[in-house]
Amino acid sequence: MKSNQKEFLKIISAYQEIIHKVNLIYFRSDADKQDNFQEVVYQLWRSFLGLKDKNKPASWIYAVAINTSISKIRKDSKLVFTNDIPEIPYTSTTDNIEQDINYQRLLDALQKLNETDRSIMLLYMEDYNYDDIAEIIGISTSNVGVKIYRLKEQLRKLLKD
Repeated sequence: MKSNQKEFLKIISAYQEIIHKVNLIYFRSDADKQDNFQEVVYQLWRSFLGLKDKNKPASWIYAVAINTSISKIRKDSKLVFTNDIPEIPYTSTTDNIEQDINYQRLLDALQKLNETDRSIMLLYMEDYNYDDIAEIIGISTSNVGVKIYRLKEQLRKLLKD
């Protein structure tokens, strides 16, 4: 059991930025990001023993983080995204990125998409190929291509404003 714990902690340390990126597109407040981070880590631990390829955990972490985030949003019906929520400092390596005005505009546009579309665009921006995105999200590869094309157009319109 100890070796599993050490291996798990090593993977989480190496790939925790994935969880922060998912939190960045789904949650605004520091408290929600921290709560979701803990829940994602818990869900990852629960499924760790069933992980087949522990040498390439990024897709697994994305899938768990996205599904956990969407579940939290759906469970927490009082969670409302508005543009007037004050920015709260959040300690992760994404802080510098968040301060970039263009990146903040992109985040705001992504927040206007539904949960699945946000997930698709996050994975696309992380250079995942269509097959990997399809596997993580649970849709067909051809559907991923169509959605990405439409989402790019939608984001272009949102960013023009």
